[in-house]
Amino acid sequence: MSAEHNKAIVRRLYDEVFNKGNLSAADEILAPNYSLHDPAAPKFAGGRQAYKRFQARYLKAFPDHRITVEDQIAEGNKVVTRWVARGTHRGDLQGIRPTGKRVTVTGITISRISRGKIAEDWQNWDSLGLLQQLGVAAAD
Repeated sequence: MSAEHNKAIVRRLYDEVFNKGNLSAADEILAPNYSLHDPAAPKFAGGRQAYKRFQARYLKAFPDHRITVEDQIAEGNKVVTRWVARGTHRGDLQGIRPTGKRVTVTGITISRISRGKIAEDWQNWDSLGLLQQLGVAAAD
């Protein structure tokens, strides 16, 4: 697969799953044994179903959630994506009751593509900044 094709696979995940809320698209985009490495999700079980459950919680907490891809770099079977997520906290998020606050969070994800699907993601995002914007962590 070309670098451009691999970038398009990752962009499709952000557009279909995150921006349109089409969780079933993950079945076409992710490898069956998909793995997520994210310090904010240390207990991620792995696989497509776990991914859909994980994302469903965020989509419920931020129903107007949108991700904008700011940059993408691809080399070989890896795609690095710098993104910005925006949304309004309207549902429960890991025990945090809805605040109605609008938030903006940045992150970077490195995706490994295998056989035309995302097999693995390494992700770091500003989870502390999210908690600060929601008013549940002190902002220094």
